[in-house]
Amino acid sequence: MKATWAGLLARRTPLIMGVLNLTPDSFSDGGRYADDDEAIAQAETMARHGADIIDIGGESTRPGAARVDATEQLRRIESVLGALRVRLPGLLLSVDTTLPRVAERALDLGAGMLNDIAAGAEAGMFALAAERRVPIVLMHMRGAPSTMQAAPAYRDVVGEVRAYLLARAELAERAGVAREHIVLDPGIGFGKTVAHNLALLTGLPELVATGYPILLGASRKSTLRTVCGAHQDPALVGATCATTALAFTHGVRIVRVHDVLPNRQAADVAWAIRSSREAPDEAISD
Repeated sequence: MKATWAGLLARRTPLIMGVLNLTPDSFSDGGRYADDDEAIAQAETMARHGADIIDIGGESTRPGAARVDATEQLRRIESVLGALRVRLPGLLLSVDTTLPRVAERALDLGAGMLNDIAAGAEAGMFALAAERRVPIVLMHMRGAPSTMQAAPAYRDVVGEVRAYLLARAELAERAGVAREHIVLDPGIGFGKTVAHNLALLTGLPELVATGYPILLGASRKSTLRTVCGAHQDPALVGATCATTALAFTHGVRIVRVHDVLPNRQAADVAWAIRSSREAPDEAISD
């Protein structure tokens, strides 16, 4: 049965979005899944390991990355997206793009979610989400990937990010996007210093309090590498799992991760702890 956003939300469980970058230059896994068969195999592995959503991207958004036009993005993702729609009908497929042309074609091929790091900045993105009645992730970013890490500064990073996301959500709703289809992402690592990112992790309850589902994407980010220092794992699996547990303890609904299995475990334990606190009579028993 085809997965839907409404169905995922109704389950009231932590949601794991697996990252599938079909790019040669993404910061962590660039070039690993350039071959269609390798990309499909990785998506199937993530599904077996407990992913609820697969997020497919054809453009790197690492710091300093150059833009990739719609034609090239589509060349990278079309065949994989089409294949996954057939082979993984139980998963919701998301397309990671800021371009309405790419988003529209991805929806035609079976994607059911839009992940937009530009939060609807491109004309037509909100209208597309409204017309197709699909969820859209709106992320905070200061500047563009090519410039975002050039001395980012905030007076109150949590308050400013929250205000920005609420403003973008309001614009989306005015354009006809249903409130329940809007997901907010604070944009860890996108135009922020280590201190800013840590403040946002501390401030997750303030974002959750907006009432919109919150997505956290901290997987393998440089902030974790800085914090871990000489003890870092090249893939930062343990560090990422720590942010996953923190996120779900505070009521975040989705984490976007590269390593699904350990993060699925971290998510389930954190969710069980949170649930036992809120409804102790329903806690999982031995």
